[in-house]
Amino acid sequence: MAGTAGRQRIQRVIAVVGPTGVGKSALAESLAERIGGEVVSADSMQVYRGMDIGTAKVPPAERRVPYHCIDLADPGTPFSAAMYQQYARRAIDDIVARGRVPVLCGGTGLYVRAALDDMRFPSGEIASPVREEIEALAERLGAEGLHAHLARIDPASAALIHPNNVRRTVRALEMAAHGVSYAEQASRFSVRTSVYPTVLIGLVMRRDLLYAAIDARVDAMLEAGLLDEVRALLVRGYREALTARQAIGYKELVPVIEKGAPLDQAVAAIRQATRRYAKRQLTWFRADPRIRWIDVTGRSPEDVRADALRLVESADTHDTDAEEERCGSNS
Repeated sequence: MAGTAGRQRIQRVIAVVGPTGVGKSALAESLAERIGGEVVSADSMQVYRGMDIGTAKVPPAERRVPYHCIDLADPGTPFSAAMYQQYARRAIDDIVARGRVPVLCGGTGLYVRAALDDMRFPSGEIASPVREEIEALAERLGAEGLHAHLARIDPASAALIHPNNVRRTVRALEMAAHGVSYAEQASRFSVRTSVYPTVLIGLVMRRDLLYAAIDARVDAMLEAGLLDEVRALLVRGYREALTARQAIGYKELVPVIEKGAPLDQAVAAIRQATRRYAKRQLTWFRADPRIRWIDVTGRSPEDVRADALRLVESADTHDTDAEEERCGSNS
Protein backbone atom coordinates (compact mmCIF):
# COMPACT_ATOMS: atom_id res chain seq x y z
CA MET A 1 0.00 0.00 0.00
CA ALA A 2 1.33 3.40 -0.90
CA GLY A 3 2.21 5.76 1.95
CA THR A 4 0.58 9.09 2.61
CA ALA A 5 3.15 10.90 0.48
CA GLY A 6 2.18 8.77 -2.50
CA ARG A 7 -1.52 9.45 -2.31
CA GLN A 8 -3.10 11.48 -5.05
CA ARG A 9 -5.40 14.11 -3.59
CA ILE A 10 -9.04 13.44 -4.43
CA GLN A 11 -10.59 16.54 -5.95
CA ARG A 12 -13.98 17.40 -4.52
CA VAL A 13 -16.49 20.18 -4.27
CA ILE A 14 -16.96 21.85 -0.90
CA ALA A 15 -20.44 23.26 -0.31
CA VAL A 16 -21.25 25.71 2.48
CA VAL A 17 -24.99 25.96 3.14
CA GLY A 18 -27.39 27.19 5.80
CA PRO A 19 -29.79 30.02 6.59
CA THR A 20 -29.26 33.62 5.58
CA GLY A 21 -27.17 35.65 8.01
CA VAL A 22 -25.31 32.70 9.52
CA GLY A 23 -21.93 33.52 7.92
CA LYS A 24 -21.78 31.26 4.85
CA SER A 25 -20.05 33.77 2.56
CA ALA A 26 -17.31 34.60 5.07
CA LEU A 27 -16.53 30.91 5.64
CA ALA A 28 -16.66 30.01 1.95
CA GLU A 29 -14.26 32.78 0.99
CA SER A 30 -11.95 31.98 3.90
CA LEU A 31 -11.89 28.30 2.94
CA ALA A 32 -11.29 29.09 -0.72
CA GLU A 33 -8.45 31.44 0.16
CA ARG A 34 -6.86 28.84 2.41
CA ILE A 35 -7.04 25.82 0.07
CA GLY A 36 -6.65 27.43 -3.35
CA GLY A 37 -10.32 27.52 -4.24
CA GLU A 38 -12.87 29.69 -5.97
CA VAL A 39 -16.40 30.50 -4.84
CA VAL A 40 -19.45 29.41 -6.84
CA SER A 41 -22.57 31.26 -5.70
CA ALA A 42 -25.76 29.23 -5.21
CA ASP A 43 -28.10 32.15 -4.60
CA SER A 44 -31.13 32.60 -6.83
CA MET A 45 -31.09 36.40 -6.44
CA GLN A 46 -27.36 37.00 -6.83
CA VAL A 47 -27.67 35.97 -10.48
CA TYR A 48 -29.27 39.37 -11.19
CA ARG A 49 -27.15 42.35 -12.16
CA GLY A 50 -27.66 45.52 -10.17
CA MET A 51 -29.27 43.71 -7.23
CA ASP A 52 -26.13 43.85 -5.13
CA ILE A 53 -26.71 45.27 -1.66
CA GLY A 54 -30.05 43.54 -1.07
CA THR A 55 -28.63 40.15 -2.05
CA ALA A 56 -25.48 40.57 0.06
CA LYS A 57 -23.03 40.15 -2.81
CA VAL A 58 -19.43 40.55 -1.73
CA PRO A 59 -18.32 43.78 -3.47
CA PRO A 60 -15.79 43.09 -6.25
CA ALA A 61 -13.12 45.21 -4.55
CA GLU A 62 -13.42 43.11 -1.39
CA ARG A 63 -13.29 39.65 -3.00
CA ARG A 64 -10.14 37.77 -2.07
CA VAL A 65 -10.81 34.90 -4.49
CA PRO A 66 -12.61 34.58 -7.84
CA TYR A 67 -16.42 34.33 -7.74
CA HIS A 68 -18.71 32.59 -10.23
CA CYS A 69 -22.46 32.48 -11.03
CA ILE A 70 -23.05 36.11 -10.05
CA ASP A 71 -24.52 38.80 -12.34
CA LEU A 72 -25.75 36.41 -15.00
CA ALA A 73 -28.97 38.18 -16.02
CA ASP A 74 -30.84 41.47 -15.85
CA PRO A 75 -33.61 41.77 -13.24
CA GLY A 76 -36.92 40.62 -14.66
CA THR A 77 -35.29 38.13 -17.02
CA PRO A 78 -36.66 34.64 -16.34
CA PHE A 79 -33.94 32.54 -14.74
CA SER A 80 -34.51 28.93 -13.75
CA ALA A 81 -32.74 26.26 -11.74
CA ALA A 82 -32.09 24.49 -15.05
CA MET A 83 -30.26 27.53 -16.38
CA TYR A 84 -28.33 27.86 -13.14
CA GLN A 85 -27.31 24.20 -13.34
CA GLN A 86 -25.61 24.81 -16.67
CA TYR A 87 -23.68 27.84 -15.41
CA ALA A 88 -22.72 26.19 -12.10
CA ARG A 89 -21.49 22.93 -13.57
CA ARG A 90 -19.53 24.77 -16.24
CA ALA A 91 -17.88 26.83 -13.49
CA ILE A 92 -17.18 23.81 -11.30
CA ASP A 93 -15.68 21.81 -14.16
CA ASP A 94 -13.50 24.74 -15.19
CA ILE A 95 -12.26 25.30 -11.63
CA VAL A 96 -11.38 21.62 -11.25
CA ALA A 97 -9.67 21.55 -14.66
CA ARG A 98 -7.40 24.35 -13.49
CA GLY A 99 -6.42 22.39 -10.41
CA ARG A 100 -8.36 24.54 -7.97
CA VAL A 101 -11.17 23.72 -5.54
CA PRO A 102 -14.80 24.73 -6.16
CA VAL A 103 -16.44 26.10 -3.00
CA LEU A 104 -20.18 26.29 -3.56
CA CYS A 105 -21.87 28.79 -1.27
CA GLY A 106 -25.51 29.70 -0.92
CA GLY A 107 -28.84 29.32 0.74
CA THR A 108 -31.04 28.50 -2.26
CA GLY A 109 -31.52 24.80 -1.66
CA LEU A 110 -32.79 24.00 -5.14
CA TYR A 111 -29.77 25.69 -6.71
CA VAL A 112 -27.40 23.75 -4.46
CA ARG A 113 -29.00 20.48 -5.53
CA ALA A 114 -29.15 21.54 -9.19
CA ALA A 115 -25.40 22.12 -9.15
CA LEU A 116 -24.35 19.05 -7.20
CA ASP A 117 -26.99 16.33 -7.61
CA ASP A 118 -28.32 14.17 -10.41
CA MET A 119 -31.25 16.44 -11.21
CA ARG A 120 -32.50 16.49 -14.78
CA PHE A 121 -34.47 19.41 -16.09
CA PRO A 122 -36.23 19.78 -19.43
CA SER A 123 -33.66 20.47 -22.13
CA GLY A 124 -33.89 24.08 -23.15
CA GLU A 125 -36.42 26.61 -21.92
CA ILE A 126 -40.14 26.25 -22.48
CA ALA A 127 -41.21 28.83 -25.00
CA SER A 128 -43.01 31.83 -23.55
CA PRO A 129 -46.05 31.37 -25.86
CA VAL A 130 -46.61 27.96 -24.25
CA ARG A 131 -46.41 29.44 -20.77
CA GLU A 132 -48.69 32.31 -21.71
CA GLU A 133 -51.18 29.88 -23.22
CA ILE A 134 -51.26 27.79 -20.03
CA GLU A 135 -51.63 30.87 -17.83
CA ALA A 136 -54.51 32.06 -20.00
CA LEU A 137 -56.06 28.62 -19.67
CA ALA A 138 -55.72 28.88 -15.89
CA GLU A 139 -57.63 32.16 -15.87
CA ARG A 140 -60.37 30.67 -18.04
CA LEU A 141 -60.76 27.35 -16.21
CA GLY A 142 -59.90 28.32 -12.65
CA ALA A 143 -57.79 26.24 -10.25
CA GLU A 144 -59.96 23.11 -10.22
CA GLY A 145 -60.62 23.18 -13.94
CA LEU A 146 -56.90 23.56 -14.71
CA HIS A 147 -56.09 20.68 -12.37
CA ALA A 148 -58.70 18.51 -14.10
CA HIS A 149 -57.08 19.38 -17.42
CA LEU A 150 -53.72 18.21 -16.05
CA ALA A 151 -55.34 15.00 -14.76
CA ARG A 152 -56.45 14.16 -18.30
CA ILE A 153 -52.97 14.79 -19.71
CA ASP A 154 -50.78 13.47 -16.91
CA PRO A 155 -52.80 11.76 -14.15
CA ALA A 156 -49.71 10.65 -12.19
CA SER A 157 -48.50 14.24 -11.86
CA ALA A 158 -51.97 15.56 -11.05
CA ALA A 159 -52.20 13.08 -8.18
CA LEU A 160 -49.18 14.75 -6.53
CA ILE A 161 -50.52 18.30 -6.77
CA HIS A 162 -53.31 19.85 -4.71
CA PRO A 163 -56.10 21.18 -6.98
CA ASN A 164 -55.70 24.66 -5.46
CA ASN A 165 -51.97 24.85 -6.19
CA VAL A 166 -52.20 26.68 -9.50
CA ARG A 167 -48.48 27.44 -9.69
CA ARG A 168 -47.47 23.78 -9.57
CA THR A 169 -50.28 22.77 -11.89
CA VAL A 170 -49.08 25.32 -14.43
CA ARG A 171 -45.52 24.06 -14.01
CA ALA A 172 -46.62 20.45 -14.54
CA LEU A 173 -48.46 21.43 -17.72
CA GLU A 174 -45.41 23.32 -18.93
CA MET A 175 -43.30 20.24 -18.38
CA ALA A 176 -45.84 18.03 -20.12
CA ALA A 177 -45.73 20.37 -23.11
CA HIS A 178 -41.98 19.78 -23.14
CA GLY A 179 -42.32 16.00 -22.92
CA VAL A 180 -41.32 15.74 -19.25
CA SER A 181 -43.37 14.29 -16.40
CA TYR A 182 -43.61 16.28 -13.18
CA ALA A 183 -44.22 13.00 -11.31
CA GLU A 184 -41.07 11.39 -12.69
CA GLN A 185 -38.99 14.42 -11.76
CA ALA A 186 -40.50 14.46 -8.28
CA SER A 187 -39.54 10.81 -7.75
CA ARG A 188 -35.94 11.55 -8.75
CA PHE A 189 -35.94 14.63 -6.53
CA SER A 190 -36.38 12.51 -3.41
CA VAL A 191 -33.18 10.59 -4.20
CA ARG A 192 -30.00 12.50 -3.37
CA THR A 193 -27.23 11.34 -5.69
CA SER A 194 -24.19 13.59 -6.03
CA VAL A 195 -22.56 14.01 -9.43
CA TYR A 196 -19.32 15.26 -7.84
CA PRO A 197 -17.34 14.05 -4.83
CA THR A 198 -18.74 16.57 -2.36
CA VAL A 199 -18.51 17.52 1.28
CA LEU A 200 -21.57 19.45 2.40
CA ILE A 201 -21.02 21.74 5.39
CA GLY A 202 -24.03 23.33 7.05
CA LEU A 203 -23.83 26.28 9.44
CA VAL A 204 -26.32 26.81 12.25
CA MET A 205 -26.61 29.33 15.05
CA ARG A 206 -28.77 29.70 18.13
CA ARG A 207 -32.07 31.07 16.85
CA ASP A 208 -32.18 34.29 18.88
CA LEU A 209 -28.65 35.14 17.77
CA LEU A 210 -29.48 34.33 14.17
CA TYR A 211 -32.44 36.69 14.29
CA ALA A 212 -30.24 39.38 15.82
CA ALA A 213 -27.72 38.84 13.02
CA ILE A 214 -30.51 39.14 10.44
CA ASP A 215 -31.68 42.43 11.99
CA ALA A 216 -28.12 43.78 11.96
CA ARG A 217 -27.68 42.64 8.37
CA VAL A 218 -30.82 44.52 7.27
CA ASP A 219 -29.61 47.67 9.05
CA ALA A 220 -26.21 47.35 7.39
CA MET A 221 -27.84 47.01 3.95
CA LEU A 222 -29.81 50.20 4.48
CA GLU A 223 -26.70 52.03 5.64
CA ALA A 224 -24.88 50.76 2.55
CA GLY A 225 -27.49 52.37 0.28
CA LEU A 226 -30.17 49.74 -0.32
CA LEU A 227 -32.88 52.38 -0.71
CA ASP A 228 -30.88 54.10 -3.45
CA GLU A 229 -30.27 50.74 -5.12
CA VAL A 230 -34.01 50.05 -5.23
CA ARG A 231 -34.67 53.56 -6.54
CA ALA A 232 -32.11 53.11 -9.34
CA LEU A 233 -33.61 49.77 -10.36
CA LEU A 234 -37.09 51.30 -10.50
CA VAL A 235 -35.79 54.05 -12.77
CA ARG A 236 -34.39 51.37 -15.07
CA GLY A 237 -37.84 49.79 -15.37
CA TYR A 238 -37.45 46.73 -13.15
CA ARG A 239 -40.46 47.31 -10.90
CA GLU A 240 -42.04 43.93 -11.67
CA ALA A 241 -38.84 42.11 -10.75
CA LEU A 242 -38.50 44.06 -7.50
CA THR A 243 -42.03 43.29 -6.35
CA ALA A 244 -41.73 39.54 -6.99
CA ARG A 245 -42.42 37.31 -4.00
CA GLN A 246 -38.82 36.19 -3.65
CA ALA A 247 -37.31 39.70 -3.81
CA ILE A 248 -36.99 40.14 -0.04
CA GLY A 249 -35.53 43.52 0.83
CA TYR A 250 -36.67 45.04 -2.44
CA LYS A 251 -40.42 44.61 -2.64
CA GLU A 252 -40.88 46.07 0.84
CA LEU A 253 -39.08 49.29 -0.12
CA VAL A 254 -40.95 49.98 -3.35
CA PRO A 255 -43.97 51.54 -1.54
CA VAL A 256 -41.57 53.71 0.47
CA ILE A 257 -40.20 55.18 -2.74
CA GLU A 258 -43.40 55.30 -4.78
CA LYS A 259 -45.98 56.20 -2.13
CA GLY A 260 -44.02 57.58 0.79
CA ALA A 261 -44.86 54.61 3.03
CA PRO A 262 -43.15 54.62 6.45
CA LEU A 263 -39.58 53.34 6.24
CA ASP A 264 -39.66 51.80 9.72
CA GLN A 265 -42.61 49.61 8.75
CA ALA A 266 -40.81 48.49 5.60
CA VAL A 267 -37.70 47.63 7.62
CA ALA A 268 -39.77 45.60 10.07
CA ALA A 269 -41.36 43.74 7.14
CA ILE A 270 -37.93 42.97 5.66
CA ARG A 271 -36.70 41.59 8.97
CA GLN A 272 -39.79 39.42 9.40
CA ALA A 273 -39.69 38.11 5.82
CA THR A 274 -35.99 37.31 6.17
CA ARG A 275 -36.58 35.40 9.40
CA ARG A 276 -39.30 33.35 7.75
CA TYR A 277 -37.01 32.66 4.82
CA ALA A 278 -34.28 31.49 7.21
CA LYS A 279 -36.74 29.03 8.76
CA ARG A 280 -37.60 27.63 5.33
CA GLN A 281 -33.91 27.28 4.50
CA LEU A 282 -33.24 25.34 7.70
CA THR A 283 -36.17 23.03 7.00
CA TRP A 284 -34.84 22.35 3.51
CA PHE A 285 -31.24 21.67 4.48
CA ARG A 286 -32.04 19.64 7.61
CA ALA A 287 -33.78 17.12 5.35
CA ASP A 288 -30.43 16.31 3.71
CA PRO A 289 -28.59 13.63 5.73
CA ARG A 290 -25.33 14.28 3.88
CA ILE A 291 -24.80 17.69 5.46
CA ARG A 292 -22.25 17.88 8.27
CA TRP A 293 -23.29 20.63 10.66
CA ILE A 294 -21.21 23.19 12.50
CA ASP A 295 -22.82 25.24 15.25
CA VAL A 296 -21.18 28.67 14.94
CA THR A 297 -22.79 30.10 18.09
CA GLY A 298 -20.12 31.99 20.04
CA ARG A 299 -17.36 30.69 17.73
CA SER A 300 -14.66 32.77 16.10
CA PRO A 301 -14.33 32.70 12.29
CA GLU A 302 -10.94 31.00 12.71
CA ASP A 303 -12.41 28.21 14.84
CA VAL A 304 -15.27 27.67 12.40
CA ARG A 305 -12.85 27.46 9.49
CA ALA A 306 -10.70 24.97 11.41
CA ASP A 307 -13.75 22.77 11.98
CA ALA A 308 -14.69 23.00 8.31
CA LEU A 309 -11.17 22.06 7.22
CA ARG A 310 -11.26 19.03 9.53
CA LEU A 311 -14.50 17.91 7.89
CA VAL A 312 -12.94 18.25 4.44
CA GLU A 313 -9.77 16.42 5.47
CA SER A 314 -11.82 13.66 7.08
CA ALA A 315 -13.80 13.18 3.87
CA ASP A 316 -10.59 13.13 1.80
CA THR A 317 -8.98 10.55 4.09
CA HIS A 318 -12.07 8.35 4.08
CA ASP A 319 -12.34 8.38 0.29
CA THR A 320 -8.61 7.83 -0.24
CA ASP A 321 -8.49 4.91 2.21
CA ALA A 322 -11.55 3.38 0.55
CA GLU A 323 -9.90 3.70 -2.86
CA GLU A 324 -6.67 2.11 -1.64
CA GLU A 325 -8.63 -0.74 -0.06
CA ARG A 326 -10.48 -1.29 -3.33
CA CYS A 327 -7.25 -1.27 -5.34
CA GLY A 328 -5.61 -3.64 -2.85
CA SER A 329 -8.43 -6.13 -3.11
CA ASN A 330 -8.10 -6.10 -6.91
CA SER A 331 -4.35 -6.65 -6.94
